[in-house]
Amino acid sequence: MCHVIVTCRSMLWTLLSIVVAFAELIAFMSADWLIGKAKPSSSEDVDNRTGGSQEPYRPTLGIYGRCTRISHMQFSRRDTLCGPYAENFSEIASGFWQATAIFLAVGIMILCAVAFVSVFTMCVQSIMKKSIFNVCGLLQGIAGLFLILGLIIYPAGWGCQKAISYCGPYASAYKLGDCSVGWAFYTAIGGTILTFICAVFSAQAEIATSSDKVQEEIEEGKNLICLL
Repeated sequence: MCHVIVTCRSMLWTLLSIVVAFAELIAFMSADWLIGKAKPSSSEDVDNRTGGSQEPYRPTLGIYGRCTRISHMQFSRRDTLCGPYAENFSEIASGFWQATAIFLAVGIMILCAVAFVSVFTMCVQSIMKKSIFNVCGLLQGIAGLFLILGLIIYPAGWGCQKAISYCGPYASAYKLGDCSVGWAFYTAIGGTILTFICAVFSAQAEIATSSDKVQEEIEEGKNLICLL
C-alpha cells in the first residue's frame, strides 16, 4: 500500500531539487554568459520617444548562442536578435566551451532526472531496499562535480576568436578583456552551490520520512501523513 509522507524537510528538498534543475537549464540555454564591450550609438540609433541617441549597446555571448543588434534601414530602427551562432556542436567557438557544454549537459540531465523522481518521493521512499533520498543525493553530488568541471573549463575559452570579437584584443584564457560576466554564469555558479546543498539535505529528508513519528502513523493505518 502506498503511504503519502510529507514533511517540511522532504518537501523543501523536493522544491530545491526542482529549482536547481531549472536554474541550471535556463543558465545553460542563455546567451548572457559574457557581456561584450559597449558599441557606440550611431546617428541611426535614435530613441523615437525622446529624439535623443540611445545608450551604447552591449552584445552578449553564451556557450552556443548570442544576442546582437540588427538594423532595419527602412524603419530607421534597430532590434535585438538572439539565437544560436553554432548550427551544430562542432561550430561552438572553442574546444573548451565544447567540453563545458558536455559537462554541463550531463550534470543538468542528472539534475532533471532527480527533480522528476523527487516529486514521487512523497509516495515511494525506497527502491530495491535502497532509500530514494540517498540515491538522489548521491546523483546530485555527481551532477555537482560535472557542473564544477564545466564552470572551471569555461573561462579557458575566453581567448577564442569569437570571444575576442566581443571582448577586444586583450581577452585571453581566464582574462575578460573588455567584457564582463553575465547573469547566466553567476546563476550557474549559484545553482552548483545549491546542488551540493541539496545533496547534503537529502539525508535530512530521509531522516524526516523514516522517523519514529512516521512509523507510528503508518502503524495506525494512516495513508496520508503530514508532519512539520
